[in-house]
Amino acid sequence: MAAKSGNGKRDASLGVSNTGTTYTASVGVGSPPTQYKLIVDTGSSNTWVGVNGVYVQTSTSHATSDKVSVTYGSGSFSGQEYTDDVTLGSLTIKSQSIGVASSSSGFDGADGILGIGPVDLTKGTLSPDDSATIPTVVDNLYSQGSIQSSVLGVQFKPVGILEGEGKLDFGAVDTEAIDGDVMYVPITTTSPANEFWGIDQSITYGDSTSILSSTAGIVDTGSTLVLIATDAFERYQQATGAVTDNVTGLLRITLGQYENLKDLNFNIGGATFPLTPNAQIFPRSLNAEIGGSTDAIYLMVGDLGSSSGDGLDFINGYAFLERYYSVYDTDNKRVGLARTGHTDSKSN
Repeated sequence: MAAKSGNGKRDASLGVSNTGTTYTASVGVGSPPTQYKLIVDTGSSNTWVGVNGVYVQTSTSHATSDKVSVTYGSGSFSGQEYTDDVTLGSLTIKSQSIGVASSSSGFDGADGILGIGPVDLTKGTLSPDDSATIPTVVDNLYSQGSIQSSVLGVQFKPVGILEGEGKLDFGAVDTEAIDGDVMYVPITTTSPANEFWGIDQSITYGDSTSILSSTAGIVDTGSTLVLIATDAFERYQQATGAVTDNVTGLLRITLGQYENLKDLNFNIGGATFPLTPNAQIFPRSLNAEIGGSTDAIYLMVGDLGSSSGDGLDFINGYAFLERYYSVYDTDNKRVGLARTGHTDSKSN
């Protein structure tokens, strides 16, 4: 379904930066605030610190009676749950519940996570209060009257544009950041994708090659690649002629194959969102960040590791989200997408 893009500019925004495999934001905690570099993650909902930067307690820091523990697809953390002031750009949240890690793995280069997924993902992460949920930063910004609606807009920009910077828009869509209207779709009813910012989509390569039949998956700012079910991945690899690179684990193509690469089309809610050939390749200026060769061409489509039909058959990571403005609307339980000036960029 299509809808107009909203009521104008956002209430406030927070800049984010591409660190190679993730986008991070500088988030203040405490009063006066200490800044922490947190991974921007719509695929989880706990906000926490303490990996590299030590948690600095101030007069607004209060330990709760709960321990906290979260396991991710590629890491985990555990520690103590606190409440504290959290500053996001010009906005400050009072008594935001945050985790402070005493142990963690898989988060090199960041201090923790800014979790902006649906609140129910926090259920079961606290102990002994394992039935409780933890309001996210968006939930609390709205409940404390700092933003006009519980909406988050995300714009990531390809690395060749402003060095891969972007922003989070709290409270409203930034209509100046998009081309045309936002197309909204409801959260999928398929489990387990419906626990996340989950949508239904199909994927085709070029004009007619089916890669993935209509199925459920998630939109995830915390993932680097577009990950698709193993059977779909094999069809994509065959269509592109790519081979697996032994060093990076990514698909690799030759210059000639790149010149013949076709659009990868994401069919969502009756609309088509193509990834152009350039959008399908890893930014060549960042090849060294993943241990790759500077002159190699790697694809940003990967194997999810399970066959289609499991209820979560794709993850649209930042490879997709760098080309489309995305909207996460809590009240209306929907996800929105819109073209930007970077949709067809050849910056990679």
